[in-house]
Amino acid sequence: KGKCPEDGWDESTIELFLHELAIMDSNNFLGNCGVGEREGRVASGLVARRHYRLIHGIGRSGDISAVQPKAAGSSLLNKLTNSVVLDVLKLAGVRTVSSCFVVPMATGMSLTLCFLTLRHKRPKAKYIIWPRIDQKSCFKSMITAGFEPVVIENMLEGDELRTDLEAVEAKIKALGAENILCVHSTTSCFAPRVPDRLEELAVICANYDIPHIVNNAYGVQSSKCMHLIQQGARVGRIDAFVQSLDKNFMVPVGGAIIAGFNESFIQEISKMYPGRASASPSLDVLITLLSLGTSGYKKLLKERKEMFSYLSSELKKLADNHNERLLDTPHNPISLAMSLKNLDETNDAAVTQLGSMLFTRQVSGARVVPCRSVQTVNNYTFKGFMSHANDYPCAYLNAASAIGIKKQDVDVFLKRLDKCLKTFRKEAKQEKSINEISDANTATEQLED
Repeated sequence: KGKCPEDGWDESTIELFLHELAIMDSNNFLGNCGVGEREGRVASGLVARRHYRLIHGIGRSGDISAVQPKAAGSSLLNKLTNSVVLDVLKLAGVRTVSSCFVVPMATGMSLTLCFLTLRHKRPKAKYIIWPRIDQKSCFKSMITAGFEPVVIENMLEGDELRTDLEAVEAKIKALGAENILCVHSTTSCFAPRVPDRLEELAVICANYDIPHIVNNAYGVQSSKCMHLIQQGARVGRIDAFVQSLDKNFMVPVGGAIIAGFNESFIQEISKMYPGRASASPSLDVLITLLSLGTSGYKKLLKERKEMFSYLSSELKKLADNHNERLLDTPHNPISLAMSLKNLDETNDAAVTQLGSMLFTRQVSGARVVPCRSVQTVNNYTFKGFMSHANDYPCAYLNAASAIGIKKQDVDVFLKRLDKCLKTFRKEAKQEKSINEISDANTATEQLED
């Protein structure tokens, strides 16, 4: 039926299924005689076994979704994977998505493929409207495609950084709609930035007849992010949304899903991909979804949401204990941020040192963000880089509740963060005492003089 099974399969069943697909490929025929340059020959048995002897990859030279006659098994694998993934995207909240395909590139290059496809539809366009998010790959995706990003600074509302809709519309009017390739918005992001106002942006795009591409990097795991995409498509225009395989389905890095509501446009993107492609990302995600089933994936989504609530409440307690504050970012369903005001804000080194301390204590994924960092990316200079704003009011630390996180991960992180912050406080007290003694000695010497 091309749908993800409700109950996951055991490993033996999955392996039997993959071996059945593999024997449909010509390189595995007993009497095969190959005289071409691409015959699925593999020198290493270890490599062949690692790929279940599915060697031909997916697609043909003109279309990544096309059937390859001498690789019926690999082609069937590709079709089934795309169908199962589409089923899971609907299950996750985008009920009206009509088409998708797995592409063997991470999110950044997959976004580039979308922009290159739009180039043929809008030959005059040279600009991409981009509400700022300080993440290099989505920024480079526009540069690599040959377009000029038009950075829209975010608005500070309370602690949150939100989309400046008036600035977006003003820029469209200033540049001319025909000169704009698309609006490039974002759902999943690091707090205190929150998902873009997708519904309002989708309406603006529909009103000005401008395409809309959404970077949904790790948004599949969030019902809120998927609801925003669904609502955006319902009230306005969303042409495609792109998400990572590794971040949402816990597979190795190297694949993404390009999905949309217009099947013909998604097919255009698949035809833009030059040549055949590796089947590894498709194979990884199909194995994973067959082993989980819809019930297993729903369970992971439920656990992630529960862990987000737990992380939020416990991080707030820790922040209060250290006279810090959990930033109020209710519109971000995955990432949290805690202020670092008590570290010396006039000295960014103290903030970055905390990040180093956490990393050396095997805490991965936490980000410390100083106030005044400046970074140049492809000749564009970003002030306050990593904070999504030129001048965010305070330094802070990020932590996220992503799919697969366990209570043990949260508890160990909080314990190590607490220990690091106590070390800073102890050192600060010692330094204060030394300064007070030094000041007292100076005062005594002045009186004696």
